[in-house]
Amino acid sequence: MKPSCLPNGPVMLDVAGHVLTAEEAERLQHPLVGGVILFARNYADPAQLQALTAGIRAVRPGLLITVDHEGGRVQRFREGFTRLPAMGRLGALWDADPAAALETARAAGLVLAAELRAHGVDLSYAPVLDLDYGCSRVIGDRAFHRQPAVVAQLAAALLDGLAQAGMGAVGKHFPGHGAVEADSHVAIPVDERSFDAVWAEDIQPFLALAPRLGGVMPAHVIFRQIDPRPAGFSPFWIGEVLRQRLGFAGVVFSDDLTMEGASVAGDILARAEAAYGAGCDMVLVCNRPDLAAQLLAGWQPVLRPESTARVAALSPQAGMPAALEAWDDYQRARARIGALG
Repeated sequence: MKPSCLPNGPVMLDVAGHVLTAEEAERLQHPLVGGVILFARNYADPAQLQALTAGIRAVRPGLLITVDHEGGRVQRFREGFTRLPAMGRLGALWDADPAAALETARAAGLVLAAELRAHGVDLSYAPVLDLDYGCSRVIGDRAFHRQPAVVAQLAAALLDGLAQAGMGAVGKHFPGHGAVEADSHVAIPVDERSFDAVWAEDIQPFLALAPRLGGVMPAHVIFRQIDPRPAGFSPFWIGEVLRQRLGFAGVVFSDDLTMEGASVAGDILARAEAAYGAGCDMVLVCNRPDLAAQLLAGWQPVLRPESTARVAALSPQAGMPAALEAWDDYQRARARIGALG
């Protein structure tokens, strides 16, 4: 099978295991596909991960290879990778020593990006910009802090580290998932606050960092007083607030369309159409190859050149040494993370 040189489409898919199957290789050649998201099930060891990402590129060189690799409990690759702290630990460190917290956040970003890039992964869906209200089962210590200004500063330092290794950043979950208890993976969260309340707190980190973020992922949360649709299906939240008021010019990724929080939009075709129509540039379909096949067979979106250009711009930038072992900045960053305990 010859590698495809098609531009990136608007669908992000996953794969089942440690190596590509022939069926998956064929699916990745579909014109609607623009990227792959990896999970813990796709990882055995560093050499296997390098072989998998190389195999993906052999099939479709331009695909964006991504992962949820934040640190703490959301770190897909563990054995052979540096164990990154939950971002909440950096918030706790801030309360004791802000300068040390900023330096550790910068170190975490550098290590995260350098290790992923060294194994052929282009992008992590990080950082989490939600606020820690102490009530969300799914966010919890994934959030840096309760205070918007602290979240913005720590996340900015993490972005500095990512950028040092040539990687972009994806802020999530816009406009904020931290104030609702329900987990959108298995439920449909509803936030009853007013727009002014959400703007005054949850949106502030996104506002501060919008010029620096390569991507944003909206939440599958319904803000009932503002819009009856989840934020990821809302032209108001994506078009008017994120694009116009915040001036965000990067990629908008839907959250996984197989999650329960997305079910309000209908079947998988209706969900993709709703997310894309609301302004998402790329839609994620994870853990359901049957739904991925259904989407690719039945969806006929009018492709937007601006979305294709935004996704292409997220490819990693040059500037990272070939051998991590010889990169002093990386070694110092690892040592700082290790000192956190």
